Amino acid sequence: MSDATATAAVAPRAVARRLPGALLLAAAVVVLLALPLYLEAFWLRIGLFSMATAVGALGLTILFGAAGQLSLGHAFFVAVGTYGYAFLSGGDTGHVKGLGLPPIVAAVLATLLAGVCGLLFSPVAGRLRGIYLGIASLGLVFLGHHLLLNLRPVTGGYDGRSVTPFSLGGFLFSDSSDLAVLGVPFGAVESLWYLFLAVTAVATLVARNVLRGRPGRAFRLMRDNEVGAAAMGVRVQRAKASAFVLSSMYAGVAGVLTALAFQRAVPDYFDLGLSIDFLAMIILGGLGSTSGAIVGATFVVALPIVLSRYADALPLVVGPGQDGLDASIAAQFVYGALVVVVMLTQPGGLRAMVHTLRQRRRPPYARRTP
Repeated sequence: MSDATATAAVAPRAVARRLPGALLLAAAVVVLLALPLYLEAFWLRIGLFSMATAVGALGLTILFGAAGQLSLGHAFFVAVGTYGYAFLSGGDTGHVKGLGLPPIVAAVLATLLAGVCGLLFSPVAGRLRGIYLGIASLGLVFLGHHLLLNLRPVTGGYDGRSVTPFSLGGFLFSDSSDLAVLGVPFGAVESLWYLFLAVTAVATLVARNVLRGRPGRAFRLMRDNEVGAAAMGVRVQRAKASAFVLSSMYAGVAGVLTALAFQRAVPDYFDLGLSIDFLAMIILGGLGSTSGAIVGATFVVALPIVLSRYADALPLVVGPGQDGLDASIAAQFVYGALVVVVMLTQPGGLRAMVHTLRQRRRPPYARRTP
């Protein structure tokens, strides 16, 4: 059989294998676009928080999942993005100051500011790895929290500061908009849904291209063996620094989205617990997997909110301010236990688990098909 004939025989099978995935992706896009027309604001807000956090998890997937650089300072760079946008886009209100820049300009500059902070830390990231880098980056969280509490003209101190609503092309993403689609009024939550969806899609596409391209191959070589990576021509320190800067910019975008989702920036949110949550997200989803990072972020963010809403109907779980097991603590127990179970039974996370289930469902001859 000639090469052309063999290629022609294999092509239909390759298309047939990819068709279900393409149809599933198209259906998911249609559902996501239609959700604001049917869901109430509570569930849409969960989606906003999940998408904002997922972008940050994608950055940590590149840094830790691909490059093998453990960072416990991710919350610091998210805070830079949040407060950077709030300061650059906000105006002067009492003791809290702002530059009053257009929101789109403020968002871009806040992302670049987070990248600059990552660049300033990159000499440390370029010389350390593993737990040593984790401990070094941990200092950023404590430093950042101290600055957030004491730089009152910029951060508002302990009480935080309000966030200017986003606007683009003259359209204001707020409840003051009179836009209605199919009889559904589009306020801040509904309109922000599409903005967040677009940003998350672009961030995912960029992360996938990075991980599948030459930078991703260099990161994985460096993660597995630095000496071998250097022998293959990878500039190890430069690759470490670039991974840290890129991850910081992702965290900056996540910080901007977080500011828009909450409409207020408060310092207590950006603590060590947030950095640990990011690690739990990418471990649950699967290290190095972009889709796993999104699934893990959605699970970790949504679980405590859902438990709090339905606390009265759940055993042993109580709402905020009541005596008993708080919903947020219960959620930490749940996904903390899941992290242990996943690491013991399926180290590849949810992504590897889904892949294993797919392989088991396929007939034996299909598994051997090229």
